[in-house]
Amino acid sequence: MKIFYHPRFKKNYQKLPASLKLEAEKREIIFRNNPFDSRLNTHKLHGKLRTKWGFSVGYKLRILFEFHGKDVIFLDIGSHNLYK
Repeated sequence: MKIFYHPRFKKNYQKLPASLKLEAEKREIIFRNNPFDSRLNTHKLHGKLRTKWGFSVGYKLRILFEFHGKDVIFLDIGSHNLYK
């Protein structure tokens, strides 16, 4: 699986404090090995985001993504407000 990064993801990732960046990188390693690892709490979204997925990076941070065949696009990173 190859992961691509949307410009919005890159922009919001750069705004994160170093400690959250490190946690996000650790979660990405887990995701690469198994996108549905229970530690990630990967879940399909509903409503206007029904084609998207999300997973947890700690208690408050989420990564919003889409599957494209065997590849993945990380669309955004942030709080639960991503889902609005």
